[in-house]
Amino acid sequence: MGIQVEFNPDLALRNISEFENNTRREEECIPKILEIGKIYPFLKSGQRNYWLEGEIPLLETKGNGVLSKPLASIIILEAKHSIDSGEIFTQGKYLVKEIFNDGKIHFDGFAKV
Repeated sequence: MGIQVEFNPDLALRNISEFENNTRREEECIPKILEIGKIYPFLKSGQRNYWLEGEIPLLETKGNGVLSKPLASIIILEAKHSIDSGEIFTQGKYLVKEIFNDGKIHFDGFAKV
């Protein structure tokens, strides 16, 4: 059987409209307004590992690997695994360090440019 663990180089959350349409929990979505220096909760299905020692990109996902360009640079402050109704989740908190609105490249792989 084995242990299924996913390693994520970024945090990919859904559009807030999915929460507004009652198809996702609020923590699964990017807040309507992101603020530099503010801490936000996140929730992802599955057992995921994130890099905790530096900045990573925050992306919007439509699912099935369809990802946006980085919307912000964040630091994962906390990530823990839990089971809810038999399903594994990773939940935690992230700090927004920088918001990108210019279309420039801000990450090269794991390295922030």
